[in-house]
Amino acid sequence: MATDDQAPWGRVDETGTVFVREAAGERAVGQYPDGTAEEALAYFERKFTELAGQVTLLEQRAKRGAPANDIAKAVASLSQTVQSANAVGDLAALQTRLAALGSTVGELTEKQSAEAKAAVDAALAEREALVVEAEALAAADPAKAQWKQVSAQIDDIFTRWQQHQQDGPRLPKAESNELWKRFRAARTTIEQHRKAFFAELDTVHREARARKQQLAEEAEALVPKGVDGIPSYRHLLDEWKKSGRAGKKFDDALWARFKAAGDALYSAKNEVDARDNEEFSANLELKLALLAEAEPILAETDRVKARDALSRIQQKWDAIGKVPRDQVKVVEDRLRTIENAVRKLDEEHWEKNNPERKARSEGLASQLHDAIAKLEDELTAARATGDQRKIADAEEALEARKVWLNALG
Repeated sequence: MATDDQAPWGRVDETGTVFVREAAGERAVGQYPDGTAEEALAYFERKFTELAGQVTLLEQRAKRGAPANDIAKAVASLSQTVQSANAVGDLAALQTRLAALGSTVGELTEKQSAEAKAAVDAALAEREALVVEAEALAAADPAKAQWKQVSAQIDDIFTRWQQHQQDGPRLPKAESNELWKRFRAARTTIEQHRKAFFAELDTVHREARARKQQLAEEAEALVPKGVDGIPSYRHLLDEWKKSGRAGKKFDDALWARFKAAGDALYSAKNEVDARDNEEFSANLELKLALLAEAEPILAETDRVKARDALSRIQQKWDAIGKVPRDQVKVVEDRLRTIENAVRKLDEEHWEKNNPERKARSEGLASQLHDAIAKLEDELTAARATGDQRKIADAEEALEARKVWLNALG
């Protein structure tokens, strides 16, 4: 069974003892008495292969950036294992690879330390950005805040803060505590502002609720007055609009009461209007007939006749009485048109017979008559001398004065 050169790194003697060849000489690694030399060597070579696999795995972990401390501990442990390993193979090569890994632990430590510091710095910056965002919300004017939106924003910031704590690197305790104090202070300020706002809003709502309660009661007290209560109801409606918000729940309920009172008042008014319209329909027919009788006045040019005719129409108009509400403007506009036409005739007459204007016209006419007489004398003299230029000037001036005199009427 025994042979001296069964494999480059080991052999099996006649007793079944397996040896591994090392730089210092051979070392017995175990026995395999129940098999052939090939089987014995293959068994201990497999043990070497397992060790080599562990070294390879450790090398891969180092390349992937596994924690340097973990790599250092694994290198030390595996080096001791390889040094006394019961295996057949190039154990020295494994020790060389482990030694190479050991020499890179320092570099890996430095690199990972730098990366860890960069990650912490970035995490601190991200955490502070959340603080600044919260502080900006806390510094905003509470009177202008949309509190539903603000509450959602601060909740979102806190959720991101918690997620950052869970997923991010561990931060230095001093810096972490300081940032948390700032964030907590901002949240506290926001909550204080929110509570103060809603406390004030509750006060405003209570006051508005009391005022609207009073207005609703006053409106309901007007209902027995029917139509006569409408002017007062309109005043109450103006007060309602100025009374502010009482909160949706109370606003809706109080408005329903207030509006029901108004509906009752206007329902009574509608009944009165309906009766009036029925009563006044005959009056409408009479006024329409009277307008047909009056509209020829529009073509009258004699102001006295027009004025007398309009006076008779107006007396009959007033005697007829009211017409349905929706027809008032229609018939009144037609009568106004006739009245305006008569007024225009009066204004035109006054314009023509205004004493001041008449006096001015008569004075100007006298001056024109004097000028014309003078120009006629000048024209006669020019013709006697035969001076054509003076004749032309006198004729032109004389013609202009006659035109002005004719314009005065």
